[in-house]
Amino acid sequence: MDIPLSRVYPVSSPGLYKLHLACWNGSDQPLDVFVRSKAEWDQWNAWRAKRDDFNRDYVFSLIDFYPEQDRWLFGGVYRVISRKAVNDAASYKVELLAESEPFVGRLKLSLKRPCRSKAVKFENHYNDLLVSEILPTSYSGEAFCGYDEIDVSFSMLESIMKIQRPDWKAALENAKGVYVVTDASNGKRYIGSAYGSTGIWSRWGCYINTGHGYNDELTHIIDKHGIAHARQNFRFALLEHRTPKTDDDLIKQREKYWKDVLLSRGKYGYNRN
Repeated sequence: MDIPLSRVYPVSSPGLYKLHLACWNGSDQPLDVFVRSKAEWDQWNAWRAKRDDFNRDYVFSLIDFYPEQDRWLFGGVYRVISRKAVNDAASYKVELLAESEPFVGRLKLSLKRPCRSKAVKFENHYNDLLVSEILPTSYSGEAFCGYDEIDVSFSMLESIMKIQRPDWKAALENAKGVYVVTDASNGKRYIGSAYGSTGIWSRWGCYINTGHGYNDELTHIIDKHGIAHARQNFRFALLEHRTPKTDDDLIKQREKYWKDVLLSRGKYGYNRN
């Protein structure tokens, strides 16, 4: 039996609210932003376009929970304290309502996105919002899925590393292996490996810090387009993983094997050797 939002979080005057449907903005997923920095997420609710989207007293914010279809993570209810003129700095002054805090990052709702607009009248959709899940703690990124199931975007991996999520860190610090970075903008791949004493966690952390991991071809792309290209297009997966005691020469041999199999040198990929 469906549980309407009104049973869990009743709103007495929906007409005083705008519904903020926060989605991909061309460089960031709001879900990843929420995980890595609550202060940065607050700014998503304080940014003002010329259209004055949040032109009511309150903003009911939902975050596109992109791992699942038509799911939204509750991002809080904000009271709009003041609005600057359009020609001034484009921002609102907002404050998070204390009564909404216990539900932030925990309440998951079901709603088919009604339109492409990021801000709509709350009263038109209040009765359509259904509770799909209440998490025991605030969402802090996807749980480690297992070595053989890793297929993670740069943006999500960046958030995982930003908060040092312990399950991912423990698993990747204690593994060597061969990985693939895929550029979704053109389908090209870069095959790399992690060996020595640093593990996959440290190697992938280098990509997150630089956008390119000091690979020549990827460096050229990031220098030209910025790290936003990595956030928007790069995906990481493990082709195989080994224990920390595995001889480094074997890892290097397996790296060469995958380069040959996936044709990652030349016009089909980003490997030079």
